[in-house]
Amino acid sequence: MVESDWIRNPVVANLFYPANPLQLKTTVERFLVREKEIKKTPFLLVPHAGYIYSGSAAGKTFACSEVSKRVIILGPNHTGLGKPISVWSKGLWKTPLGSAKVDEEISSELLNSLSKDCEDKMGHLREHSIEVELPFMQVRYQDFTFVPVCVGTENFDELIELGESIAKVFKRFGNDLTLIVSSDMNHYESAKVNKKKDGYAIEKILKVDEKGLYEVVQEKNISMCGFAPCVSALYAMKTLGFNNFEVVDYTHSGLITNDDSEVVSYAGIRCFKE
Repeated sequence: MVESDWIRNPVVANLFYPANPLQLKTTVERFLVREKEIKKTPFLLVPHAGYIYSGSAAGKTFACSEVSKRVIILGPNHTGLGKPISVWSKGLWKTPLGSAKVDEEISSELLNSLSKDCEDKMGHLREHSIEVELPFMQVRYQDFTFVPVCVGTENFDELIELGESIAKVFKRFGNDLTLIVSSDMNHYESAKVNKKKDGYAIEKILKVDEKGLYEVVQEKNISMCGFAPCVSALYAMKTLGFNNFEVVDYTHSGLITNDDSEVVSYAGIRCFKE
């Protein structure tokens, strides 16, 4: 029996995505458009805005990517609540489509590998970045367990330690895991400026260059909200020898609002095994 304290109810249903189960399932199915060959992937970067804006990029990326049955999801901390690295270690996350089970074995390994006590629910309670990915996964994959990790620190050494710990967990389970980073790209500048700034960040991601991504975000003032978890993920992927990265989709909110003057942009990126 799951302790009620470790059951997380959705907080952005009816805001970022439909709360009605049938409407939500239909919405996700319409976004799951496959434009590339399906490949097994150890890494995905997918956006987390309202589905009307970012659902297309997320759906195309999930549609062509086969993830493992055990997943770690890293998301940024928009609320400032909780610990710098917040690992929800057990229980269930509910969505209108049902419950997604937290993988206690994976979370235990990850927590044991980290030097600080990172077990924490507070960072997740009002955070949307991980929640919005779950309906896509429930429709696309059905059978999976996951570990949600909310990353609130931008300290480079702490991000590398998280990446090292994730790499150790991957090795411990024979690399039969997938790491998902939830992130939007640059915020609230023109589509032209966004494309240029995002190009700098995406170039570093495709090169699996975690230090380069960290530095270029600062130097070019790129408001990629999930750059910190992406730094950790890139370090883990590089450590594990995964380097076949590609962009699946890139879009921005102006295509929905018909206003390119101030947009948020979204990328879908995957790493695939040869």
